[in-house]
Amino acid sequence: MFDAIAPRYALVNTIFSAGRDTYWRWRAVTLVGASTKDDVLDVACGTGDFASAFVRVGIGSVVGCDFAHEMLVRASRWKPDESSPCSASSANDKASDTGKPQRRIRCVEADAMTLPFDEASFSIVSCAFGVRNFADLDAGLRELRRVLRPGGRLVILEFTRPTNRAVRLAYELYSQRIMPLTATLVAGDRTGAYRYLPRSVVSFLNAPQMLERLRVAGFSNASATPLTFGVVTAYVAHRD
Repeated sequence: MFDAIAPRYALVNTIFSAGRDTYWRWRAVTLVGASTKDDVLDVACGTGDFASAFVRVGIGSVVGCDFAHEMLVRASRWKPDESSPCSASSANDKASDTGKPQRRIRCVEADAMTLPFDEASFSIVSCAFGVRNFADLDAGLRELRRVLRPGGRLVILEFTRPTNRAVRLAYELYSQRIMPLTATLVAGDRTGAYRYLPRSVVSFLNAPQMLERLRVAGFSNASATPLTFGVVTAYVAHRD
C-alpha cells in the first residue's frame, strides 16, 4: 500500500494538511531539543520530510529508515540544495567541490520491528505518522528504545482525535468523508490507502493511552503536546 502511494505521498500530505505538515515537523524538532551534537534515526521516514527537518537545524548525521522501497526511492532523489536532502547509499559520504558532504541523510530499507542497528546507536529517534501502523505497537516502541542511547530522546508525531467536540466533528467530517475521496483522486490510488489511513486514526490511542504505552515500553518523562487544535500530537520521551 505505501509503495503504491509513494509517487504523490508528499504532495497529498501538503495539500490535505493545508501545508501544516511542515509546521508539525518543525515543532517536533524544536520540542525534542535537537542540536548539532545529535545523531538521529527517523523511523518510517517515507519520502524524507521529517528527516530533512533535522538537517535544516544543522544536524550532520541523520538516518532515514522505512520498509517501503518506493518511499525510499523518492527520498533518495532529493538534491543537496532541496528541502529534503536524502541519500540512499554511499553517496551520503561523497564530498562537493567545497570539501563538505553533499548529503547528510542516509536511507536504510528496514522494518521498524527489527531495526538493523546496534543498541544505543542514536541520541534521537523520531517517527512521524508511523507508529499507528506498527504491526505490534509495544514491540515497536521497545525497539525504538533499544537503539536510543541512555539519555537519548524519542519524538513521535501522530494524528489524534481533537478533544473539543465541535472541532472533532468538523475534523472527522473532513478526514473520513471529504479527504478520502479527493486524496484518492489526487494520488491516483487503487489500494484504498486513503480510506484506511483516516480509519486508523479513529482506532488508534488517545494521548493519555499513548503516554502509558511509552511508560510501559521503558521510557521516562513522556509528554504530549497537542498541535493544530489537537489534530496532531507531538510526544517526547527519554531513555534513562
